[in-house]
Amino acid sequence: MNTDIMPVNIKTKMITLLGKPLSQSYAARMQNAAYRAAGIDMLYFYTEVENDHLPDVINGIRHMNFAGFAVTKPNKVEVMKYVDEVDPLCEKMNASNTVVIKNGRLKAYNTDGIGFLRSLKEEAPEINIPESVFFCLGAGGAARAICSVLAYNGAKKIYIASRTLSRVKELVDDINEKFAPIAELVDMQDTEMLKRSIAASNVIMNNTGLGMTASLDKTPIPKEYLSPGQLCFDATYNPSKTRFLTEAEQVGCKIINGLGMSLYQGAEQIELWSGVNAPIEAMRQELLDILSGKEEK
Repeated sequence: MNTDIMPVNIKTKMITLLGKPLSQSYAARMQNAAYRAAGIDMLYFYTEVENDHLPDVINGIRHMNFAGFAVTKPNKVEVMKYVDEVDPLCEKMNASNTVVIKNGRLKAYNTDGIGFLRSLKEEAPEINIPESVFFCLGAGGAARAICSVLAYNGAKKIYIASRTLSRVKELVDDINEKFAPIAELVDMQDTEMLKRSIAASNVIMNNTGLGMTASLDKTPIPKEYLSPGQLCFDATYNPSKTRFLTEAEQVGCKIINGLGMSLYQGAEQIELWSGVNAPIEAMRQELLDILSGKEEK
């Protein structure tokens, strides 16, 4: 039970998350913990809405005391129709998870990939993006955000592989057309091609969801494909060490889970909405408390 809520007054700026379903989201808890820690007069809450009523909800928000709003499935693409301005990276991705309201104008951003980038710089500062080759397993939303931000920041090469070749082709084409011709499709059924591409990569990223609670014993690739000294990232952070990361560590790879990505994408949102540096450690502790099952303070 939360006994330490920031008082709400006439000046309190509101933030809401627009999506459906939202019952599994912990964003409000992490965000509100951050506002308390930093003394930011904002309140974050949930609004379950899908595409059909999205324009009505956004129009109402535009005329109320909101600093902005967050966006999740199924609204990340649809929301682009109802904003006034778009950040350049967000425009290339054609999907937004963050909208800032200033002087009645709505500007769309996407902090998902930026969260990965900040985590990478924090936890693996030795990785120089323009000099590095990346291998992405998966072609869903997280993969798209990460590959887009890497391409935007000058990645040397990005190999992309997934069980669904049509999704890989779509993502590869988008990266090559909107950013730079650096993405290459890898067929996971072509073992030699898969091995060769992974061996040529500095960073291997698992964005498939394999290794989460429902698939704890699964990993997208055999550990024999990995080499000592490679960096292995998994977008999952519950469990904190998936089978993919456990085996990568056994091989001699450096490993990073998705906690930092989640933390920093939320921090980036706070900084966009408030103009205040996010209290990273308070947010990290709240995330860890959520994962360990501790009740909200």
